Amino acid sequence: MDAQVEIQLIAAVVAIACAIPGVFLVLRKMALISDAISHSILPGIVIGFFITEDLNSPLLILLAALMGVITVVLVEAIQKTGLVKEDTAIGLVFPALFSIGVILIAKNANDVHLDVDAVLLGELAFAPFDRLIVSGTDIGPKSLWVMGTILLITIGMLFAFFKELKVSTFDAGLSAALGFSPVVLHYGLMTVSSVTVVGAFEAVGAVLVVALMIAPAATAYLLTSDLKKMLVLSVIFGVFSAIAGYWVAHFLDASIAGSMTTVLGLVFLMVYLFAPNKGLIAVMYRQKQQRTEVSLLTFLLHLNNHEEKSERHVKHLNEHINWQKVRSKTVLDLAERNNLVRIDKNIVSLTTKGKEFTDLALEYIITNKDEKIEHMKDDFFLFRG
Repeated sequence: MDAQVEIQLIAAVVAIACAIPGVFLVLRKMALISDAISHSILPGIVIGFFITEDLNSPLLILLAALMGVITVVLVEAIQKTGLVKEDTAIGLVFPALFSIGVILIAKNANDVHLDVDAVLLGELAFAPFDRLIVSGTDIGPKSLWVMGTILLITIGMLFAFFKELKVSTFDAGLSAALGFSPVVLHYGLMTVSSVTVVGAFEAVGAVLVVALMIAPAATAYLLTSDLKKMLVLSVIFGVFSAIAGYWVAHFLDASIAGSMTTVLGLVFLMVYLFAPNKGLIAVMYRQKQQRTEVSLLTFLLHLNNHEEKSERHVKHLNEHINWQKVRSKTVLDLAERNNLVRIDKNIVSLTTKGKEFTDLALEYIITNKDEKIEHMKDDFFLFRG
């Protein structure tokens, strides 16, 4: 198989394997924990090497994954004291564990190809050259087999425990009431995340692992509230960014990991700006709409309280309510289009529909102070601000 194809295949498999646990980390508001795990596994790798003296030993993966779980336990133990928040606890734990790994390497592994740069950066371009040989037969890149195995295990566990993960993610209390232990599910998820990080970091590096675990999930979160759709979208965004990032690196002769991470960032930025419901532009439009509708309601209540023509003159909006001309025109146009007011010789009057809406709104505001009147607007407004 061509090296280019193998690189893209490895990247795609890593993207899928990272996207699945990443969705649950984002939903549980634990995105930073993936960064902590990706750094704090270093002591586990070093200790595993000291025991086996073999960089290819499965014990390295097991001890690194265990170190990831220990990281989570320590973070939660510090957080539960109530003295610091989760982000502070993460900031205390992972630099300490990572530093221990660095010291162990510096003191005891200077003559071994086990260095911090390899752990942090990784290089996909070299992944196809690390082959898996079985009985003298080359069966492909080792990273592909390792991550493929991890991916199959992750998918199997997702199907087996999907309902339990879903319930415990959104309502830990309900999960416990139904007999699903939130603690067991939590640490199961952390273990899967740790194993995924350990399996991927040698090929793609910790920076890209964190990006592939969090960015696709965060992007999908902006587009849907459905967990299954979020998982599918996260996988699609991850694979697309991995493949597109590779070709960006190919044409620019740049870092593959850096290019993939950049594409992930650009995809997130586009969705962040243009997502139909949670995108920045959509949110700003709704805020503008709500401000206009609040102004309209204020004006309708004003008309309802004043019979004198001077108070209902169009110019009153500018002179006394102190609205600018653009805002005044916007409010009046919205009121007219919804048949809430009529304007005769620059004198504004409530229509029957406008009077009915104003009376209901006033009554609702008085009797339901903590409730919004959005449903009433939906009933009366054909056109929104």
